[in-house]
Amino acid sequence: MTSTITLPSAGRVTRNGTYPLGGVFCTLSRSILTMTGVPQQATLADDRNWAFEAVQSVSRTFALSVELLDEPMTEWVCTGYLLCRTADTIEDEPTIPMERRAELLETFDAMLAEESETTVEDFLDAVEPVTPADGGDDWIVLGQTDRIVRLWQSFPGPVQNGMRSITREMATGMADILRRHQDSDGLRLESLDELEEYCWYVAGTVGQLFMNLQAVQADPDDPKPDPEDARAFALLLQLVNIAKDVRADWAEENNVYLPGDWLAEEGLDHEAVADPDESTTVARVVNRVVDQAADYASGAQRYLQTVPEEDSGGLLEATALPYLLALGTIRELRDRTVDAVEQPDAVKLEREEVEHLFAEADDGFTREQVRELAETVQAGPYHHQ
Repeated sequence: MTSTITLPSAGRVTRNGTYPLGGVFCTLSRSILTMTGVPQQATLADDRNWAFEAVQSVSRTFALSVELLDEPMTEWVCTGYLLCRTADTIEDEPTIPMERRAELLETFDAMLAEESETTVEDFLDAVEPVTPADGGDDWIVLGQTDRIVRLWQSFPGPVQNGMRSITREMATGMADILRRHQDSDGLRLESLDELEEYCWYVAGTVGQLFMNLQAVQADPDDPKPDPEDARAFALLLQLVNIAKDVRADWAEENNVYLPGDWLAEEGLDHEAVADPDESTTVARVVNRVVDQAADYASGAQRYLQTVPEEDSGGLLEATALPYLLALGTIRELRDRTVDAVEQPDAVKLEREEVEHLFAEADDGFTREQVRELAETVQAGPYHHQ
């Protein structure tokens, strides 16, 4: 599943010298991405620029974090994210039967294995017959997987391995869930355990990417994150996405991630998500998902307390910003859960709040500032305080 949030306006330049999202830079990147194929004799420098622009086009949310990173972390994170996004694009595509999606994910996994006989060309050949004609930027980027892999293979061994392990876990985990539901037209998750399993594969693995890259540059004296706190960070973010995107996920992907047993307790099944007469009842289930997300906030905060404040390539800012945005979205969902059930993209933070939080991150965080900002955002819109 994918999600978006309100973005900063164009015009201000970030600390790494690029325009923030939504204006000049995104317009340029979209024109580049609509070109098919890889430029002849493309260099690694071309691929680096393309990867940064590709992230801007396929995930406006994640691109906010990328804007806060320094090199080489920017290049590493963009490439690792695009590897994960390739798997996510396949998993999300409703026009491909779920069993076939699982097979493609397994081919992708095989391509990433060390000393694999499965090549990038094998993967792209397998994808080509089922590529949707109007798949948008996600599928344009997937069609240039060879560029992503070429960048990945140019990195130091520990960086490559850190990306390989999490991307393969994501691909095989997604494939397992798809096979479990392959006789259905869309995903219908049955329990909280299955929901959190899904959240881990689609978001936790991306969080693990940050941890793996952090470890590459870590000082031996830096605090080490507790894996359970890292898991809490990932589940917080993705459960918030599940709650706010419940209508969009049904309408656009025919997926209902709300636990079936929670719906059954309310006398409903998954299809009730589409029934306007049941919006208030479905909203009670969404509120339980919001509560579950909120329960992970303290663990997520502990995880952020282990991210270095200095010499981390901007990782503290890049990880703290989505945490703060998630807390703000929980605040909004408390009052507008029915809207999330009835209307796609109905619940989001105001542009001004996102801009203000982005500006704070762009100036640099301390861990104590993150803790204080979290309390402020939970109390009310940041730009109103």
